[in-house]
Amino acid sequence: MIEVNQEIRNRIRLSVAAYAYEFKDDPIMPDDEFDILSKSIDTSVSTGHKKLDKFFREHFEPDTGMWIRKHPDLHGIQYIYERVWKNV
Repeated sequence: MIEVNQEIRNRIRLSVAAYAYEFKDDPIMPDDEFDILSKSIDTSVSTGHKKLDKFFREHFEPDTGMWIRKHPDLHGIQYIYERVWKNV
């Protein structure tokens, strides 16, 4: 069974990577790492955030990053990318 906190971290990390690639042309992780992380996402896991859980169930596709364009908290993902990830 996947720990909920790990699923949340994986979804955030993958969302930031998809955002960086799709919007900023900045691949922040190698393609194979993205693919492995993407395939580890378990959309059946409830994280306690109904809107994001629904988004991942309905729009997430592990074979592409285009789903990020429909992310309901794109501003939050952008914030993490710009304020946290780019300062690492």
